[in-house]
Parts: sequence; structure tokens; C-alpha cells
Amino acid sequence: MKHTREIKIGNLFMGAGHPVLIQSMTNTKTENIEDTVRQIIELENAGCEIVRVAVPTMEAAKAIKAIKAQIHIPIVADIHFDYRLAIESIHSGVDKIRLNPGNIGDIEKVREVVTLAKAKRIPIRIGVNGGSLDKAVYEKYGGLTAEALVESAMSHVKIFEALSFYDIAISIKASDIPITVKAYRLLSEIVDYPLHLGITEAGTKFSSTVKSSIGIGALLLEGIGNTIRVTMTDDPVEEIKVAKKILEVLDLRSFGIKIIACPTCGRTEVDLIELTQEIEKRIEHMDKPITVAIMGCAVNGPGEAREADLGIAGGKGMYLLFKKGLVIRKIKEEEVLEALLEEINNF
Repeated sequence: MKHTREIKIGNLFMGAGHPVLIQSMTNTKTENIEDTVRQIIELENAGCEIVRVAVPTMEAAKAIKAIKAQIHIPIVADIHFDYRLAIESIHSGVDKIRLNPGNIGDIEKVREVVTLAKAKRIPIRIGVNGGSLDKAVYEKYGGLTAEALVESAMSHVKIFEALSFYDIAISIKASDIPITVKAYRLLSEIVDYPLHLGITEAGTKFSSTVKSSIGIGALLLEGIGNTIRVTMTDDPVEEIKVAKKILEVLDLRSFGIKIIACPTCGRTEVDLIELTQEIEKRIEHMDKPITVAIMGCAVNGPGEAREADLGIAGGKGMYLLFKKGLVIRKIKEEEVLEALLEEINNF
């Protein structure tokens, strides 16, 4: 990963070589403490490591204290326009603020937020989105461009730096993948602040999975990015599943059992699709750093299964069970699910 400054968010560290962290955002009314806590606990159980909540009202800012007392991960307050909401969120014990100083307006109001954030050691994320790009910058570049996103972000950075505040993270998201990727590349060349990655307004679960995997994955492969959020028009828990898989397939994080499975073809003589789906469901919450191969024929099956910690290769109603490259036994198709799960449990 590219070297960046380190910032502390609650009990976690971002940047400076620390693991890429997974973030999501609640879609409950933050004022509704019970609903918000329930959703955050669901996100925690799915693997979320940082959670952001909307703070459009003073009641929401004050609710953070009660919410924080009932959850176990750092909480970020999403602030727009009203600096008093940032002040109250900090007093309520928030772990990080998402705020653009440019949309607060008065520099003295920004200074008040920064002074308190410094005293409480609360980092601030500058978040620039393509859909809310400053009008003057938009017109200067003739529309949404990577350069426009970077200039907008840097205008906010300079306000903080002029106030000697450097506990900063930055995100510059758009729904256009090439623009977003280019913007992050440009930004990473001129700042050493940690970067939060995402493709904004990525759509439904299927659309978001594709867009986020391409956009976030491309940047992570280049060593750019310190936290990620997969934005999705769906249950936020689904965002965590995709984010974990992105980090896992890039060998940046390990979240348990890794499955290798063949796509099936006309040579397949067992019901591999249903078997793979059932195994994936049954092992979802197992925390074992192993690789399991589920293969459907003799072409690549035995070879892939030999490379895995555990594996099966099927054909004509039977499976071969492999362990560390060695055939353990033959198993009837109707018995293979439980047999493989038993081996996984005992591994």
C-alpha cells in the first residue's frame, strides 16, 4: 500500500500500513436510537468496522452518546452546513466527523470545530461527491472531471491546513468509475492523507457489486486506499459482504473460509451449483483461514482440489475428497455435503 499518514478512529488506526478497513452507513433515523443501534449491531456481526450515521438535526447529534454506549465499533457523524451539529456530535463522543469546511461558510465556525476536534483528537473526513461538486469548479472544468474532484477536495484541505489541522482523511467519489479512479490516482500523488474509497450512487446490489469491485478493486491493486465503503441501494449488511469479498480476493484481508468452485459445463455430472450454494451458506460465519475447492469434473477438479486445504472433485454421482493434496476417500453425492462440512469443522 502507498504510505500515508496515520489517523486514529476510536480504537482503530487508518493509513500508515494498517489493514484496509470496512465502513458502512446506517439508513435509520439517527434520532431513533433503538433502530439505529439494532442496525449497527447487525453491521458489526457482518464484519463492519466503522459506521457512519446521518446527523441532520441536533436531536440526532445528541443521540450519538446513547448509540455509542451500546455498540462496539467507531461511529462517524455525517455533517453538512451546520457547524453546531459537529460541535454537539463531538461532545456526544463521536469518533470521527465527515465534514467539508467549504460548505460551513464562515471560517470562524470551521475554526471552532477544528479547535474542539484537536482537543478531543477527533479526525475529520473531507468527502467530495460528483453529485454535489461546487458550482464554480464544475463550470471551470466544463462538467464533472477527475481534476474537478481533486481541486474541490484540495480547496477543503487547504482550509484545514491553514488552521494547522492535519488529522484528515479524504474521499472523492463519483458514480462514474473511470473518473473516480483517475481522481483518486491524481489525489494520491499530491497528498499523504489516508483515503476512503467508494463508488457513489452505485445502485442495486448487483449493479453496486460490479461497479464497486471494479472501481475500488482497481485502486486497491495500485496500493491506493485505506478504508472502503460499498454503497448499495439495499440492506447495508449486503455492503459489508461485498466489501469483505473485495479485500479477500485481493489478498488484503482474510475473513475465514475461501471457496474455489468451478463454473460447471457439459461435462459436469453432479449438482454442483446447489451444493456450492449450500456449502457457502453453511460456512458463512466460520472463522477458519482455509481454502476449500468444490469442483465438478476431472479436467481441472483434482488439480484445483489438490491446491486447496480441502477439496472435492465430482463425477457420476461420486466425489473424491482431498486434504492437503491427498485423496482421503470416495463419497456418494448424497453424502458429500455433510462429509465435507465435517472435515471443515475438524480442520
